[in-house]
Amino acid sequence: MYIEQLYTNCLAEAAYYIESEGEAAIIDPLREIKPYLELAEKRGTKIKYVFETHFHADFVSGHIDLSKKTGGKIIYGPNANTEYEVYNAKDGEVFTLGKVTIKALHTPGHTPESTCYLLQDENGKDHAVFTGDTLFVGDVGRPDLLDGVMSKEELAGMMYDSLNTRIKTLADDVIVYPAHGAGSACGKNIGKETYSTIGMQKAANYALQNMTKEEFIAKVTDGMLPPPKYFFEDARINKKGYEPIDSIMDKNKSALELDEFKKLIAEGALVLDTRKPDDFERGFIKGAVNIGLNGQYAVWVGTLIDIDQPLVLIVEPGMEEEAILRLARVGYENVRGYLKGGIENWDEELEKVNSINASDVAEFMKKGDKVIDIRKPAEFNAAHIKGAAFITLSDMPGNLEGLDKEKDYVVHCAGGYRSMIAASIMKREGFKNPINVYGGFGAIKDTGVEIESEAVEV
Repeated sequence: MYIEQLYTNCLAEAAYYIESEGEAAIIDPLREIKPYLELAEKRGTKIKYVFETHFHADFVSGHIDLSKKTGGKIIYGPNANTEYEVYNAKDGEVFTLGKVTIKALHTPGHTPESTCYLLQDENGKDHAVFTGDTLFVGDVGRPDLLDGVMSKEELAGMMYDSLNTRIKTLADDVIVYPAHGAGSACGKNIGKETYSTIGMQKAANYALQNMTKEEFIAKVTDGMLPPPKYFFEDARINKKGYEPIDSIMDKNKSALELDEFKKLIAEGALVLDTRKPDDFERGFIKGAVNIGLNGQYAVWVGTLIDIDQPLVLIVEPGMEEEAILRLARVGYENVRGYLKGGIENWDEELEKVNSINASDVAEFMKKGDKVIDIRKPAEFNAAHIKGAAFITLSDMPGNLEGLDKEKDYVVHCAGGYRSMIAASIMKREGFKNPINVYGGFGAIKDTGVEIESEAVEV
């Protein structure tokens, strides 16, 4: 038996490769299937099954393409209704893979069809459970992604039953392999580890402690941020099916001459600048939004930009395929191309964002400049600059109303990546001088600026 976790930091997503006696199974594959095909070829195995734990909302799965390429059967749990051919496993149904078995455990709660897969070794002993978005390290999946079909309280109640009858009954030494790690919006506060054990989670995970169903529902549904805008569309794509990734890449990977690039902007395309914040601030096209490839690029695109919005890209030469592929992972397929030659090929005056060092923040505050903290509520509540305004990035630009576009604003996040996204949005909205802070709050808190903790409502 061989298990490999294939973790993708940009989406905080884990797919899995399981192998026994020349047969392999993939669990929750990302849209680009090349890594799975290469791994199977390298190890000399045939992919027999493609298991899906649920209809993913945060990425488009590669299950359809992978099944077509390998003949591997797509397996979902009960109640998974698709517009393409799959096999719906019954609760408790067992699948043979070489000398090991994989048992489907129907665990509704995150979604009605959510299913965990219990891997049993050659001796029939429970070895690991692949929990999808049912159980994370330190957290459980959010129960509010059915967009009114079922209430979050109904789903949380189902989650309580699933955890108590399916998950907590497993032996303490069973390894827990979840679908996501820290940074994913599929949970409230997922731990930094990408795997654990049942025993460790029973000891430390708040959702696995002894409590009534009513107490559980209250805890799980408390403090949830709204899901990123693209979640519901990606879930729909995963139910309905999609165009092959190779076709999307061929269509979207167009090197645009300057005139064509400008024409598309004039027709309504948004300039998505994928360079690092430090490069963006030195010069960018008016109206461009900066979401750098060096961070959670796809997640922030999905949070801030409408999935149907036509896009044209500014990309560092050589990074074009990665920029387009990572958009396709989350269902963003309306990419008209990228500027050939990158920003160096732009022939008009470039806009700039001013940035300051963390040590300069106090001086700007003395001048009367307002500090805007654009982090998440939990980050702000833990500690923030006294007097800072809380205007979270995920709600921009709608939450910028009431600010004076002629004034200077000092904008910071935790480390500098998100604050440049915010500054670019503010510039696009007509703000004259949003001022980015190098190093963000991580650097500011060590400069002597007065820090406080004061909760804000989510």
